[in-house]
Amino acid sequence: MNVYDFDGTIFPSDCSIGFCIWCMNRHPRLWFTFFPKTVRNLILRKKGKMTEAQMQRKFFGYLTLVDDFDEQIQRYWDKNEKKIAPWYLAQKRPDDLIISASPTCIIEPIAKRLGVQFMATEFDREYGIYLNNMMYAKEKAKYIIDQGFPMIENFYSDSLADTPLALCAEKAHLVKDKASTVVDWPALDAETMKKVKRKIDTGWNIHLKEEE
Repeated sequence: MNVYDFDGTIFPSDCSIGFCIWCMNRHPRLWFTFFPKTVRNLILRKKGKMTEAQMQRKFFGYLTLVDDFDEQIQRYWDKNEKKIAPWYLAQKRPDDLIISASPTCIIEPIAKRLGVQFMATEFDREYGIYLNNMMYAKEKAKYIIDQGFPMIENFYSDSLADTPLALCAEKAHLVKDKASTVVDWPALDAETMKKVKRKIDTGWNIHLKEEE
């Protein structure tokens, strides 16, 4: 079994952010009601006054504000499915597992289109709350172990925060350059471990420039 992170790994950007911008462009009121709160929360996170999980929960809150979610998520993937990395499509297998910190409601439609298994952050769109721990960093490794999955042959991710899961695989690969370049996972020397800790502590990067 091969396991893949999604955002930045087999998809060149963060689909949660991309879909958020997609929805704000189609429901412009969100630029005035939701976006300013997101900027404020980013500032609070940077100052250490909000945890990564808290910030992401508030960010995912936009999903509760999109009345036509089912229509928009399908339209989003109709346009963006073509961005899935060619190197991944060339080696895709039916027993692949995508494991992502993005919400299930965003990942599930594209995983079904690809015909692969998936696990993502369980987020209730009605109440705006997590139904389980955010599927990030060590939670990915914990999920794999708890579910008793068979040995991971290859693991692919764009983030050193996924080192706990990389250590569960026979072979780990780091994906770079917006999901276009695959290299070996770096050796875990002292300097790399500092980077791992920093990645886990600071969380995901926010990129607000997305195509519609």
